[in-house]
Amino acid sequence: MTSTPSLPRVAFLGLGIMGIGMARRLLGAGFPLTVYNRNRDKADSLATAGATVATSPAETAAQAAIVFCMVADDHASRALWLGENGALAAAAPGTVLVDCSTVSVSWIKELAAAATAHGCELIDAPVTGSKPQAAAGELSFLAGGSAPALEKIRPALAVMSRAVHHVGPTGSGALLKLINNFVCGVQAASIAEAIAMIEHGGLDRTKALELLCLGAPGSPLVKTFSGRMTAQTYEPNFLLRLMAKDLAYAHAEAARLSVDLATATAALTVFQRAIDAGYAEKDVSAVVEPFRIR
Repeated sequence: MTSTPSLPRVAFLGLGIMGIGMARRLLGAGFPLTVYNRNRDKADSLATAGATVATSPAETAAQAAIVFCMVADDHASRALWLGENGALAAAAPGTVLVDCSTVSVSWIKELAAAATAHGCELIDAPVTGSKPQAAAGELSFLAGGSAPALEKIRPALAVMSRAVHHVGPTGSGALLKLINNFVCGVQAASIAEAIAMIEHGGLDRTKALELLCLGAPGSPLVKTFSGRMTAQTYEPNFLLRLMAKDLAYAHAEAARLSVDLATATAALTVFQRAIDAGYAEKDVSAVVEPFRIR
């Protein structure tokens, strides 16, 4: 894909399950794109399509007007932005930084302060959706930060999304994403337990799940997870260990807000059991498997 000269240069840090699809959408829309991933092999297909592959986060950000980051957790995000050869130090004043990772609110606020001190602005813009939505440009962005900064990056967000929601000031996107994933994690744990009761109780699993999915419990997520759990297809769309991480982050943030997330605590126990059983790198729906061991 040939870049369109009128479009701003975009940098993208992190080419995992989500980042690779998002970066391809930007490249396909004609944005001049520089990418960085710790494992360079993941960038090969983008290089073939016309992206520039950088050797460090700093090199990635140096010429960009917008810098995106999509990584697993606080530690990875901090390393890319503020670590050795980090992106922030190399970003020109006026650059808009966009962290799409599911990270803690406290880290977002720390990064926002560092960005401001450097003459840049941060938008925290985590997403809802998983691997298929990233590839198809059907994510929803939950954006926190200033409205003017959001408008600067909206054309880039648009090619990766079906919706962009401005949910409040800096940190609001991160907070809402943790709430979103905590609710999803609780539902995943509960349908895993329900399937265990169905299977151990000798019910007709197909009929029982059909009635659950067509009834009041049948959210889109329950329908999706019950199908994967039944088929035992665990190719990652969202890694199980990352759901555990998100539940832990949500629990910690709730504690700071004087809210006791009892259901998140219980769900985290269920996910930790699956991690201990060897399912950390599988799809989140693999959380059911330890229940199948008698």
